[in-house]
Amino acid sequence: MNDPKAENFKAENLSPAKPKSQSREPRQNNTPAMAGLAIAAVLLVVGLWLAHELRAASKMQDCVMTGRTNCNVIQP
Repeated sequence: MNDPKAENFKAENLSPAKPKSQSREPRQNNTPAMAGLAIAAVLLVVGLWLAHELRAASKMQDCVMTGRTNCNVIQP
């Protein structure tokens, strides 16, 4: 019973495999999320600016279409 092959099959060697620990840093996982958030913020700002500009152009066009000649906005 001193068979070296039999020693490899002992009950203590049959324990389930331990999962490998992940050595990734959390910041590496957050990079794509932060990039997506930055892109979404830029799109939001550009969308708000565009809506403001279109509203101002619409007001100017409405004023001109009514036949007024003093449609310029007075800047303070």
